[in-house]
Amino acid sequence: MQDNQTQRIMNVPNILSLLRMVLVPVFMASVFYLRYLTGNPWVLACVPAALFAVTSLTDMLDGKIARRYGLITDFGKFLDPLADKFMVFGALICFVSDEAFAPYRGVLVWVAALVMLRELGVTSLRLVVAARGVVVPASIWGKLKTVSQIFVILFLLLEPAFRSGATAPIAYAAMAVMCVTTLFSGIDYLRALWPYVAGKK
Repeated sequence: MQDNQTQRIMNVPNILSLLRMVLVPVFMASVFYLRYLTGNPWVLACVPAALFAVTSLTDMLDGKIARRYGLITDFGKFLDPLADKFMVFGALICFVSDEAFAPYRGVLVWVAALVMLRELGVTSLRLVVAARGVVVPASIWGKLKTVSQIFVILFLLLEPAFRSGATAPIAYAAMAVMCVTTLFSGIDYLRALWPYVAGKK
Protein backbone atom coordinates (compact mmCIF):
# COMPACT_ATOMS: atom_id res chain seq x y z
CA MET A 1 0.00 0.00 0.00
CA GLN A 2 2.80 2.36 0.94
CA ASP A 3 4.72 1.51 -2.25
CA ASN A 4 1.67 2.36 -4.37
CA GLN A 5 1.26 5.67 -2.55
CA THR A 6 4.94 6.50 -3.02
CA GLN A 7 4.70 5.61 -6.71
CA ARG A 8 1.66 7.86 -7.08
CA ILE A 9 3.42 10.78 -5.39
CA MET A 10 6.71 10.34 -7.27
CA ASN A 11 5.17 10.41 -10.72
CA VAL A 12 6.67 12.14 -13.76
CA PRO A 13 5.05 15.59 -13.20
CA ASN A 14 6.20 15.71 -9.58
CA ILE A 15 9.69 14.57 -10.54
CA LEU A 16 9.81 17.41 -13.07
CA SER A 17 8.76 19.87 -10.36
CA LEU A 18 11.51 18.54 -8.08
CA LEU A 19 13.98 18.83 -10.97
CA ARG A 20 12.94 22.46 -11.37
CA MET A 21 13.74 23.13 -7.73
CA VAL A 22 17.12 21.41 -8.05
CA LEU A 23 17.97 23.44 -11.15
CA VAL A 24 17.30 26.78 -9.44
CA PRO A 25 20.51 26.83 -7.33
CA VAL A 26 22.45 25.52 -10.34
CA PHE A 27 21.07 28.39 -12.39
CA MET A 28 21.91 30.93 -9.67
CA ALA A 29 25.44 29.55 -9.33
CA SER A 30 25.95 29.95 -13.08
CA VAL A 31 25.02 33.64 -12.80
CA PHE A 32 27.27 34.35 -9.83
CA TYR A 33 30.30 32.10 -10.43
CA LEU A 34 30.62 31.30 -14.15
CA ARG A 35 32.70 34.43 -14.67
CA TYR A 36 35.49 32.84 -12.64
CA LEU A 37 35.78 30.14 -15.33
CA THR A 38 35.44 32.27 -18.45
CA GLY A 39 35.25 35.88 -19.51
CA ASN A 40 33.31 35.20 -22.69
CA PRO A 41 30.20 37.44 -22.48
CA TRP A 42 28.09 35.09 -24.60
CA VAL A 43 28.88 32.11 -22.38
CA LEU A 44 28.16 34.20 -19.28
CA ALA A 45 24.76 35.14 -20.73
CA CYS A 46 23.71 32.01 -22.62
CA VAL A 47 24.45 29.35 -19.99
CA PRO A 48 22.20 30.89 -17.28
CA ALA A 49 19.57 31.66 -19.94
CA ALA A 50 19.65 28.06 -21.15
CA LEU A 51 19.34 26.74 -17.59
CA PHE A 52 16.41 29.05 -16.90
CA ALA A 53 14.78 28.01 -20.18
CA VAL A 54 15.04 24.36 -19.13
CA THR A 55 13.45 25.11 -15.74
CA SER A 56 10.65 26.97 -17.52
CA LEU A 57 10.16 24.02 -19.87
CA THR A 58 9.70 21.65 -16.91
CA ASP A 59 7.03 24.03 -15.61
CA MET A 60 5.11 23.71 -18.88
CA LEU A 61 5.59 19.94 -19.18
CA ASP A 62 4.62 18.87 -15.67
CA GLY A 63 1.18 20.48 -15.87
CA LYS A 64 0.46 19.09 -19.34
CA ILE A 65 1.54 15.57 -18.39
CA ALA A 66 -0.40 15.64 -15.11
CA ARG A 67 -3.62 16.70 -16.82
CA ARG A 68 -3.31 14.39 -19.82
CA TYR A 69 -2.56 11.22 -17.88
CA GLY A 70 -4.55 11.95 -14.72
CA LEU A 71 -1.46 12.25 -12.52
CA ILE A 72 -2.67 15.19 -10.45
CA THR A 73 -1.87 14.71 -6.76
CA ASP A 74 -2.19 16.85 -3.63
CA PHE A 75 1.60 16.77 -3.36
CA GLY A 76 1.87 18.04 -6.93
CA LYS A 77 -0.62 20.84 -6.26
CA PHE A 78 1.65 21.99 -3.44
CA LEU A 79 5.01 21.36 -5.14
CA ASP A 80 4.36 22.85 -8.59
CA PRO A 81 3.59 26.44 -7.52
CA LEU A 82 6.35 26.27 -4.89
CA ALA A 83 8.88 25.30 -7.57
CA ASP A 84 7.59 28.16 -9.74
CA LYS A 85 8.20 30.66 -6.91
CA PHE A 86 11.73 29.29 -6.38
CA MET A 87 12.44 29.70 -10.09
CA VAL A 88 11.27 33.32 -10.36
CA PHE A 89 12.60 34.42 -6.96
CA GLY A 90 15.99 32.91 -7.74
CA ALA A 91 16.21 34.95 -10.95
CA LEU A 92 15.13 38.14 -9.20
CA ILE A 93 17.74 37.65 -6.47
CA CYS A 94 20.39 37.32 -9.19
CA PHE A 95 19.20 40.50 -10.88
CA VAL A 96 19.37 42.68 -7.78
CA SER A 97 22.65 41.15 -6.55
CA ASP A 98 24.90 40.61 -9.57
CA GLU A 99 26.97 43.41 -11.08
CA ALA A 100 26.07 42.34 -14.64
CA PHE A 101 22.62 43.86 -14.10
CA ALA A 102 23.79 46.98 -12.24
CA PRO A 103 22.44 49.42 -14.90
CA TYR A 104 18.90 48.28 -14.12
CA ARG A 105 19.26 47.72 -10.38
CA GLY A 106 17.36 50.83 -9.34
CA VAL A 107 14.28 49.61 -11.22
CA LEU A 108 14.83 45.89 -10.63
CA VAL A 109 14.65 46.32 -6.85
CA TRP A 110 11.10 47.67 -7.16
CA VAL A 111 10.15 45.11 -9.80
CA ALA A 112 11.42 42.30 -7.57
CA ALA A 113 9.53 43.68 -4.57
CA LEU A 114 6.27 43.88 -6.56
CA VAL A 115 6.61 40.37 -7.98
CA MET A 116 7.55 38.79 -4.65
CA LEU A 117 4.77 40.53 -2.72
CA ARG A 118 2.23 39.50 -5.35
CA GLU A 119 3.38 35.88 -5.40
CA LEU A 120 3.48 35.56 -1.61
CA GLY A 121 0.13 37.32 -1.19
CA VAL A 122 -1.71 35.24 -3.78
CA THR A 123 -0.12 32.01 -2.56
CA SER A 124 -1.22 32.79 1.01
CA LEU A 125 -4.79 33.44 -0.10
CA ARG A 126 -4.85 30.28 -2.21
CA LEU A 127 -3.67 28.22 0.76
CA VAL A 128 -6.45 29.66 2.92
CA VAL A 129 -9.20 28.78 0.44
CA ALA A 130 -7.55 25.45 -0.48
CA ALA A 131 -8.00 24.40 3.15
CA ARG A 132 -11.74 24.72 2.48
CA GLY A 133 -11.55 22.58 -0.62
CA VAL A 134 -11.73 25.52 -3.05
CA VAL A 135 -9.39 25.57 -6.04
CA VAL A 136 -9.35 28.69 -8.21
CA PRO A 137 -7.89 27.99 -11.68
CA ALA A 138 -5.36 30.31 -13.27
CA SER A 139 -6.98 33.22 -15.09
CA ILE A 140 -5.85 34.77 -18.36
CA TRP A 141 -4.05 37.45 -16.32
CA GLY A 142 -2.22 34.76 -14.39
CA LYS A 143 -1.08 33.11 -17.61
CA LEU A 144 0.01 36.45 -19.09
CA LYS A 145 1.92 37.16 -15.91
CA THR A 146 3.80 33.88 -16.18
CA VAL A 147 4.66 34.40 -19.86
CA SER A 148 5.81 37.99 -19.26
CA GLN A 149 7.98 36.95 -16.31
CA ILE A 150 9.71 34.21 -18.31
CA PHE A 151 10.25 36.55 -21.28
CA VAL A 152 11.67 39.38 -19.15
CA ILE A 153 13.96 37.07 -17.18
CA LEU A 154 15.34 35.47 -20.35
CA PHE A 155 15.80 38.88 -22.01
CA LEU A 156 17.65 40.31 -19.00
CA LEU A 157 19.86 37.24 -18.75
CA LEU A 158 20.90 37.59 -22.40
CA GLU A 159 21.02 41.40 -22.49
CA PRO A 160 24.57 41.87 -21.07
CA ALA A 161 25.99 39.98 -24.06
CA PHE A 162 24.60 42.43 -26.62
CA ARG A 163 24.08 45.52 -24.46
CA SER A 164 23.73 48.76 -26.40
CA GLY A 165 21.76 51.97 -26.29
CA ALA A 166 18.86 50.20 -27.98
CA THR A 167 18.50 47.39 -25.45
CA ALA A 168 17.77 49.58 -22.42
CA PRO A 169 14.40 50.92 -23.68
CA ILE A 170 13.34 47.36 -24.57
CA ALA A 171 14.34 46.12 -21.12
CA TYR A 172 12.44 48.90 -19.34
CA ALA A 173 9.36 48.39 -21.54
CA ALA A 174 9.42 44.63 -20.92
CA MET A 175 9.73 45.16 -17.17
CA ALA A 176 6.81 47.61 -17.29
CA VAL A 177 4.63 45.03 -19.07
CA MET A 178 5.63 42.40 -16.51
CA CYS A 179 4.71 44.75 -13.66
CA VAL A 180 1.30 45.48 -15.21
CA THR A 181 0.46 41.80 -15.73
CA THR A 182 1.76 40.97 -12.24
CA LEU A 183 -0.36 43.70 -10.64
CA PHE A 184 -3.52 42.94 -12.61
CA SER A 185 -3.22 39.19 -12.06
CA GLY A 186 -2.84 39.83 -8.33
CA ILE A 187 -5.96 42.02 -8.31
CA ASP A 188 -7.83 39.40 -10.35
CA TYR A 189 -6.92 36.63 -7.90
CA LEU A 190 -7.82 38.86 -4.94
CA ARG A 191 -11.23 39.54 -6.47
CA ALA A 192 -11.82 35.82 -7.04
CA LEU A 193 -10.50 34.62 -3.67
CA TRP A 194 -11.68 37.32 -1.29
CA PRO A 195 -15.31 36.12 -0.99
CA TYR A 196 -14.01 32.77 0.29
CA VAL A 197 -11.53 34.41 2.65
CA ALA A 198 -14.22 36.77 3.98
CA GLY A 199 -16.62 33.88 4.48
CA LYS A 200 -19.17 35.14 1.95
CA LYS A 201 -19.06 31.83 0.03
